[in-house]
Amino acid sequence: MSITHLAAASASFGRDLDQAYAQITSLVAEARANDVRLLALPEAALGGYLSTLHTDGDGPDSLPPIIDLDGPELRKVAEIAGDMTVVLGFCEADAGARYNSAAALTGDGVLGVHRKVHQPLGENLYYESGEGFRAFDTPVGRLGLLICYDKAFPEAARSLALDGAEVVACISAWPSSRTAGAADIAEDRWTKRFNLFDQARALENQIVWVAANQVGTFGSMRFVANAKIVGPGGDVLATTGTEAGLAVAGVDIGEALETARRSMFHLRDRRPDTYVMEAPVHA
Repeated sequence: MSITHLAAASASFGRDLDQAYAQITSLVAEARANDVRLLALPEAALGGYLSTLHTDGDGPDSLPPIIDLDGPELRKVAEIAGDMTVVLGFCEADAGARYNSAAALTGDGVLGVHRKVHQPLGENLYYESGEGFRAFDTPVGRLGLLICYDKAFPEAARSLALDGAEVVACISAWPSSRTAGAADIAEDRWTKRFNLFDQARALENQIVWVAANQVGTFGSMRFVANAKIVGPGGDVLATTGTEAGLAVAGVDIGEALETARRSMFHLRDRRPDTYVMEAPVHA
């Protein structure tokens, strides 16, 4: 048996990069004390998310700073990560266009990058969309990355699973409902959707799912937290609930996938010849 400890953070990150480095250092130290080999931090951990997604107001009061893939900011995080694989979100720029991006890195540098494909509400006013999904090899196995709203689309996680991803880290700045929010964030309808998507994506692809999220408030946004580790049977192995902190679970990744796929193999038993992938959307 080969147990790999995985962790997902529920944490609050804003514009202050020095504060972000200090918080990342603390979270990595806590994870290392728990023998964690993969730590997922939230979407926009470096520089913060948009302060609003409202399209009927003045827009965000500021935009996240641009972080270069080969710049000092990610090099600083790589130094903090050392031999741990760390996933985190940041604002990337390419040819003048901004992207909501995630990177997986170790002390050796960046292992893989994902640009958020699916954009909620008015996010497209500030970011361009990414163009695909791919898995890549890491010290903890073959890994795929998703960002927030990407998880609401089954094709996104399925694309990574078909590319051999054993683990998917989905990092988020997932807010509570704007129009029908609950006083108790645990009962908010968007909290329930966040949790449902995590379990469904793990189960239908029979993969290990690592979900990080922002917590607290930023601008008009109130985040639902609920960082978690989900097994390939859809079972929640660890969660922060609505609090800040780390969800940590030890998983024998190979054995967990083999056990889940022993009698029901969702990837093998697909019938893509019967699926109409470009069916018209009816209102």
